[in-house]
Amino acid sequence: MIIKPKISNKELVHVFQKNEFFEDSFSEKFKKIINKIPDKNLTLSEIVDLLGDDGLLLFAALLSVIFLIPVSIPGFSTVFGGVIFFIGVSHLINQRFWLPNRIKNKIISAEKLRTALNDGLKWFHFLEKISKPHRLNILINNKIASKINGLMLLLGSVLLMLPFGLVPFSNTLPALIIFFLSIGTLQKDGIVIIFGYFSVLGTFVYFGFLFSSIILAFKKIVETILL
Repeated sequence: MIIKPKISNKELVHVFQKNEFFEDSFSEKFKKIINKIPDKNLTLSEIVDLLGDDGLLLFAALLSVIFLIPVSIPGFSTVFGGVIFFIGVSHLINQRFWLPNRIKNKIISAEKLRTALNDGLKWFHFLEKISKPHRLNILINNKIASKINGLMLLLGSVLLMLPFGLVPFSNTLPALIIFFLSIGTLQKDGIVIIFGYFSVLGTFVYFGFLFSSIILAFKKIVETILL
């Protein structure tokens, strides 16, 4: 029988402040977060209040991996998309991170969160194999490119908040935008940023097809009613 270490939610926040935490690889950081999730439910504010800028982008990537499956867990996308949106805003305008109380005090199921994060761990292993710092720095250090990356991160969070969680890939594609842009910025890896650009392109194509299909279906329904 494996006994999981029990810690308070305040201790969960404290783990993000330790210097050695930021010296680990992404998958090691990710595993530490999963292992420290308490058995009882927790609020978002208990995790994000004391994070620095790099911690916030890592947190955005962490939240996005929950949606890197074809059909995501209902109820998560709106809340987590909102958190990622405010992370993107703070990063874009270089201001202190802020969350509305309604989102900050939202209670998250620890069991569902732990399961979803474990499912997303393979994405961090994948990026560790392909990512190298300081490639195509023009896509990171350039002010215009940095603003564009920030705006695309916001776009991904807005699309993630749309109520299409049960539609296959409607959360997955925006989550890929967030994941690649967050990790690419943290790693200063322009190649990973390019993966984010391709994710944006794929998302536009998919949502364009989705919305056009909805419009065509609505027109057919109206025509059937009127005939």
